[in-house]
Amino acid sequence: MSKGKKSFSFALAMLTAFALVLSACGGGNKDAESSGSGSSGSSEKPVNLIWYTIGTPQKDVDKVMAEVSKYTQEKINATVTMKMIDWGDYQQKMQVNVASGEPMDIMFTSAGGFDYVQNARKGAFMELDDLLDKYGKGIKDTIDPAFLEGSKVDGHNYGIPANKELPQQEVWRFNQNLVDKYKLDTSNVRSLDSIEPLLKAIKEKEPNVTPFAMDKNYVPYVPYDYIIQNLPMAVKLDTTDYKIVDILETPEMKQALTTMHKYYQAGYVAPEAATTGSTSDLMTSGNWFMDRAQTQPLADNTWSASYGYPVKSTPASDAIITNTSVQGSIMAISANSEHPEKAMEFLNLLNTDPVLRNMVDSGIEGTHYKKVDDKHIENLPEGKNYDMPSYSLGNNMLLYLNPNDPDDKWEQFKKFNAEGKDSPILSFNFDSTKVATEMAAVQNVKEQFWASLMTGTVDPETYLPKAIAAFKQAGLDKVIAEAQTQLDAWKAANNK
Repeated sequence: MSKGKKSFSFALAMLTAFALVLSACGGGNKDAESSGSGSSGSSEKPVNLIWYTIGTPQKDVDKVMAEVSKYTQEKINATVTMKMIDWGDYQQKMQVNVASGEPMDIMFTSAGGFDYVQNARKGAFMELDDLLDKYGKGIKDTIDPAFLEGSKVDGHNYGIPANKELPQQEVWRFNQNLVDKYKLDTSNVRSLDSIEPLLKAIKEKEPNVTPFAMDKNYVPYVPYDYIIQNLPMAVKLDTTDYKIVDILETPEMKQALTTMHKYYQAGYVAPEAATTGSTSDLMTSGNWFMDRAQTQPLADNTWSASYGYPVKSTPASDAIITNTSVQGSIMAISANSEHPEKAMEFLNLLNTDPVLRNMVDSGIEGTHYKKVDDKHIENLPEGKNYDMPSYSLGNNMLLYLNPNDPDDKWEQFKKFNAEGKDSPILSFNFDSTKVATEMAAVQNVKEQFWASLMTGTVDPETYLPKAIAAFKQAGLDKVIAEAQTQLDAWKAANNK
């Protein structure tokens, strides 16, 4: 994998049989893997596909897409325009785009960014069952049927999941240059409270460094699984009664928010954390000491290759397979797409053709990266102008390896996936149709209170009761009651 970049946020799913990956990586008969209609030699005018995806907009994205388009025009008679929306803005801007009918063909969606299940039910995405059968043969051959089954909504596929790590595991990431400089011990770090001595040391020794890097999407880790990502209703991971609670009323979250406020007051957290859309500038500059991210096998190699300096991590949670991880990176076709067949042909090629997949991920060979050998690549200085979040762009199992990655990297993914523990509510998808008004009101309250509470910007002693009251006034209790009814029925149906 070339550029791992922003926490493998929203970790997702789908590990293929290794043999299939090897055959795909080996090149094979690529022409046979794309559907025949409109491929090279067609006299028809090429279709231009508009692709919206998440991540800090990159300087060279148009340059790379021009090369991508030469390749895809030859393969499937289609060109590609990519529009990137920054991490913190993606949800809101995509809601506006969908509502306004903005032209688009393919869009990134996930449990945590432009919610996959809710938007599928609202009609934002095209149902893909027939398109998959006609134009997605390579996808169906590459992704285990069980994984495509797991991303169905009410029995239908509305997106193509990325082929990557399955469990979601949180880690503390460290700028290893600073760890080494001050001979700091990171080996016993696990809980939020355990990082305090390290933050204190850096604050005293490096006044220009942000000790604890985060943006407005940061949420302290607590051992619960959210019914809907980033809304305050969740079930404890070791639950026996499957009770849905307001996460803000749990002792674990209250303690975490108190600790976060202490860290904020001590100057460990940037003053503007609650309004910062991304920490990519900090990562580029190296002026940060630690943060929290979602990991995958050999992630430290990926982060180090991306940032150009050593990054090392240590676990902050167990590896849990959740709906958020299974739905962590999906590409949907817009319900308003004028070219759905061609969009599916492109997704099929992207998920089966190593040439296309690596170009989209790493840019142009000789400009953004160079090959070290048949499997490994090294980023060139120009690579900083095209540093993409690999997890969001399709089948990771086709990617070149980082310089320090072992040849068996994808075997390690397979092992990591096999060892993940299922969340108690894995595959339960809440249908909020009956409480749509309350959901909208709850979302508005979340926008008002969430980021400032989670980043420690405000004092939970006074602010947390206000937030809890505002959520209740918006109808959170009614939403939780409806979710509980559905979860109880699901629990009974699945003999939990």
